[in-house]
Amino acid sequence: MIFRRKAKNEETEAAEPVRGDAFFEDIEKEQAEAAQAEVEARGSRTDGPFDSSEVEHDELHAEDRIDLGGLVITGLPGMELRLQVDEQTNEVQAVLLVLEDSALELRAFAAPKTAGIWTDVRREIAAEATRMGGTASEADGPFGTELVLVVPVTDPESGQVFSQTSRVIGVDGPRWLLRGTILGRAGVEADAAKPMEESFRKVVVVRGSEPMAPRESLALQLPGGMQPGEEEA
Repeated sequence: MIFRRKAKNEETEAAEPVRGDAFFEDIEKEQAEAAQAEVEARGSRTDGPFDSSEVEHDELHAEDRIDLGGLVITGLPGMELRLQVDEQTNEVQAVLLVLEDSALELRAFAAPKTAGIWTDVRREIAAEATRMGGTASEADGPFGTELVLVVPVTDPESGQVFSQTSRVIGVDGPRWLLRGTILGRAGVEADAAKPMEESFRKVVVVRGSEPMAPRESLALQLPGGMQPGEEEA
């Protein structure tokens, strides 16, 4: 703490602390890192998925879009929308897009301003798959590095154990991570995966400006007029 010299009969007063150049350099560095992270996030998403700030208002609210709060999705012909809803809280946990014998699960999370979290999340998912007795391998996909998981799954009716293959894709955006899991036939066949990849690419993430802890799930909601347990085509 720095004090100025006091005059006679004057009470001692504390002067403002002197902030050195290093203090301002740290602020400038943090701002530059945040700006660079945003540029990189946009550069890797030229064809989607998109942040809501990158989409025109009329396009965001077009008739073929479904507003789910933190996510705005665009379905394809014949595709069903299913929502995983917590029975106790009635909160939407995840979005499931189903087409024939394939599915795409969507989840979105908050992320820091300065860096993406997909690399760390990917490692954690791989570790969990290994813990379950399965395997996880990284592969180059249309959205960058993704995971191919093969995990044992027990049939609830027959009790028989079989292997389930899935692809987990992730894209870092400005202060968010969009994670998609491709299941069913699309998880193993490239042709079946194309509609799922197209749906993932068309997703618009509505992060909002409120402070959120990293990895906190973005709030999802039922579309207008839809009740829990219903499906929308």
